[in-house]
Amino acid sequence: MKRIVLLTVVLVALFALFACAPAPTPAPTAAPPTAAPKPTDAPKPTDAPKPTEAPKPTTAPTQAAQKVELRITWYDDGNEGAVMRSLLDKFQAANPNITVKMDTVAYADLNKILQPQVESGTPPDLARVTDLARFQGYFLDLRPNLTNAAAWEANWSPAFLGALRKPDDKTGLYGFPTQFTVSGPFINRTLFAQAGVPVPSDTKDKVTWQEWVDAAKKVATATKTPYAVAMDRSGHRFWGPSLGLCAHYVNGLTETKFTIDTPGFRNAANMLIGWHKDKITPPEIWVGGGGGYAAGNTVFVNGQLVFYFSGNWQVGQFAQQIGNKFEWDVVPNPYGDCGSTGMPGGAALVAFKASKNPKEVAKLVEYLTSDDVLAEFSAKSLFLPGSMSLSKKGVTYPSSNKQMNVFLKEVGKLMPESYYLQFNALGQTLNPEMRDRLSQAITGELSLDEAIKKIQQKMDEAAAAVKK
Repeated sequence: MKRIVLLTVVLVALFALFACAPAPTPAPTAAPPTAAPKPTDAPKPTDAPKPTEAPKPTTAPTQAAQKVELRITWYDDGNEGAVMRSLLDKFQAANPNITVKMDTVAYADLNKILQPQVESGTPPDLARVTDLARFQGYFLDLRPNLTNAAAWEANWSPAFLGALRKPDDKTGLYGFPTQFTVSGPFINRTLFAQAGVPVPSDTKDKVTWQEWVDAAKKVATATKTPYAVAMDRSGHRFWGPSLGLCAHYVNGLTETKFTIDTPGFRNAANMLIGWHKDKITPPEIWVGGGGGYAAGNTVFVNGQLVFYFSGNWQVGQFAQQIGNKFEWDVVPNPYGDCGSTGMPGGAALVAFKASKNPKEVAKLVEYLTSDDVLAEFSAKSLFLPGSMSLSKKGVTYPSSNKQMNVFLKEVGKLMPESYYLQFNALGQTLNPEMRDRLSQAITGELSLDEAIKKIQQKMDEAAAAVKK
């Protein structure tokens, strides 16, 4: 009897235990058709896991730890190397896996060092260059790795972007101008005040070359200043005034036919030659400049010159070297019968396709071309920005803000042909050839007719060499 009672208790306990257990999940095939979710009951796309929630390959520990080193070949005109280094340090802090090293070389040695590296396939990742056409075909196209290539492209002059492309290339994005330069004149305001001669541009928007020269001569005579006017010994510096005086050289960026002998060129050349004949310009600039570029900045800094035609790259050193010696200023480019224009110039930071790190190169370029970063570089180095957005916004410079803004306004006046001369591959031939032949015309070694003939011959030979 006890065994029967005990067995009964065990059976009751087991029954209770199975009764409390969860029911097994029905197999999917056992679900009745009516239990299937209706289309309207299906999960919405927003309810599904987002792609960003899945682990990304780039976040794998082995890739995150990979270190990348980028190298930039750089040269300095002033303090811009130090400014760039500080910006690169900020980039590195935000991107600890990327190190950027600057190899700074003398400008005179830049192409000697870079050319063999590029041709042997061992260039740096990026380089600061001025001869844009020299390395066409070796550049890295940034377009595939830029966040918004169309917006980035729209922020730069089409003429500049075209200067980096080969003739059959219409889309490549290879670099950007680290700074923009514009040629234009400086004056010694103190001398004008001492002479009692009004500064022509203070009362008139369009002042001709002749009006400026006449005013400068009056000031020099009244103040016993050695020289009235001067222009750097450079074909590039000569081009702007000659275009305003109706010279015409070339029709486009890739055009190889150059014309030298025009009435406008002769007017500009005779103006420069006349300054020397009248002894109102320092002879050592064009006559004593040897076989290279020569500037007249020392004469101006020493207070021996009234009107000096150079460019915005002089502003920084004038602010330091002149100090309170006298009041100096920047004035708009003079006018000729065909208008007024300076010459664009400057340097570009370009990327090379031999780089093993194209994505990191594009990331660095996007950083350096962002408005805040480029504005800081421009302000601290006293350069003009090359971007369209900053040209509209403007840049507040810590010193010489007034003078730099005059140059900024000149950007809007630049003639199309000024870009052609600057960025055409044969412009690098015309620049020194015109400089040297004009020097010979000034000294009397050549007549102007002979100088023109020799310049034209040189350009024809250069064009023929390009076509081969």
